[in-house]
Amino acid sequence: MSDEMEADAGLVLAAEDCEPNIFDHLHKFPSRNDKRVIRTLLAHGPVLLRGGRGSGKSAFMIAASRQLDPMVADSSAIGIYMSLRHAPLLKSTGDAYGRILCEIVKRSVQSTLGQRAANFDPLPEVDSLQYELAKLSERLNKRIVLFFDDAAHLGREASLEEFFDIYRTLSSSSVSCKAAIYPGVTRFGIRFDVYNDATVVDLLRSEELPDFYETFLDVMDARYPDSFGADSFSTSIDKKLAAGFLGQAVLGNMRGFIFACNYLKERCSDGRKVGLSELSETLIGLAANYYWPLLSEIKPKLGMYEPMVAAAEEVAQVIFEECGGKLNNPRDVIVHREVDEMLAKPMQILEYAGFLSKREASRAMKSGGRGARYALNLCSLLEQTPGSRLTRDLFDRWCGRGREEAVQFNRGSGLSSINLPSTPDTEDLMIFHEPISSLLKSQTYPYGLSQQRIDTLTENGFRTVGDLVDASDEELDAVYYVGDASIKRIRNVLGQAIWM
Repeated sequence: MSDEMEADAGLVLAAEDCEPNIFDHLHKFPSRNDKRVIRTLLAHGPVLLRGGRGSGKSAFMIAASRQLDPMVADSSAIGIYMSLRHAPLLKSTGDAYGRILCEIVKRSVQSTLGQRAANFDPLPEVDSLQYELAKLSERLNKRIVLFFDDAAHLGREASLEEFFDIYRTLSSSSVSCKAAIYPGVTRFGIRFDVYNDATVVDLLRSEELPDFYETFLDVMDARYPDSFGADSFSTSIDKKLAAGFLGQAVLGNMRGFIFACNYLKERCSDGRKVGLSELSETLIGLAANYYWPLLSEIKPKLGMYEPMVAAAEEVAQVIFEECGGKLNNPRDVIVHREVDEMLAKPMQILEYAGFLSKREASRAMKSGGRGARYALNLCSLLEQTPGSRLTRDLFDRWCGRGREEAVQFNRGSGLSSINLPSTPDTEDLMIFHEPISSLLKSQTYPYGLSQQRIDTLTENGFRTVGDLVDASDEELDAVYYVGDASIKRIRNVLGQAIWM
């Protein structure tokens, strides 16, 4: 892989933005759990794939679709992948939402199948779409699998009931629906029973499961073959151990892992070998320059839940300060059920952002009652440990199979005294009103726009993110130095800015 290709591999943070010809090279699914998820997505019946930001939902959906017709011509099913990262969808409800979604499905089927779908022309109505999909399935003698990516936006719940109503209507013996959703999505509508109308698969990559270290070693090999060769590591830390440790540090989150590798690559650009000091600098750098700024980045995307970000920050401070100050630096917490329910939205925001990951829904507590067990990201945890330094003893304990006893937050803990703000009735997303300078390329946002591109767009009257979202391709093409490639880049950046 050339230096330029490796640099690009470090920037491909969203699977839906990855060029098809390099998708299989950059995205790896080696573990038994990964293969189980893909098998579930390929099987009959509706599936909801649930996972946080950057957990790999899109990659799994695309990978599953690539195992079906037309990529595999002799497959017994047809895979239709579509991203629902469409601003008009995000701004609509009711019948308008239904019409737009039906049009997206129609275009996706036509684009995927080409002439084989020449007679596929449903009206923008659910009943017409359902009928035409059934006819198409019968004519081609194949089951149709619809992969709805980015189906549920964390800060926009008004349209969720419409989506799941359509999702349920389209699901049949000839049409299988799969959708990717975030933790915290609870408004499924009155006609959709999440426990009976779909199989929910939680996307979890945990060091407590087999093949964890091998998974992240494969990803490091694929994306950074030149930067992280076998001789790039110290004698006490081999490549597999380093890759697995970084994967564990970011709670198995693929996007977080890529950021970690990019940060480590930068630390070692002067020829240093990867050792404890370099890993320590990487984790502290991610805590300060990735995780905490990430809460500010997602805040304007949360609609009515925007005020909850301050509460999420307070929850994180309490948890990480408490755990970081413990003698053995435990990496798990158990939060009493009542406290967990009270802080549901802040906890979901922290899980979405990668600060923590729910590993068990219910575990007994010493003080009585039961609570949910969460694993903590090691970057923010190391930041709060005395000295903020990764020692050999700490590294060995965090890499070991055993786990220190979880810190327990009961009903009388500091978490229970956190006051939640009221939420407004509006679901308007403030990201649309942000200046386009918020799309500037940065450490947190490496796939952003250059300052020159932002200046050019501003000079041509595009002041806010909403202005760019509402602009047609023709309007963007009229801007000097903006062509087809630039328009695609702008659309991808907008998609990440609004949905991710």
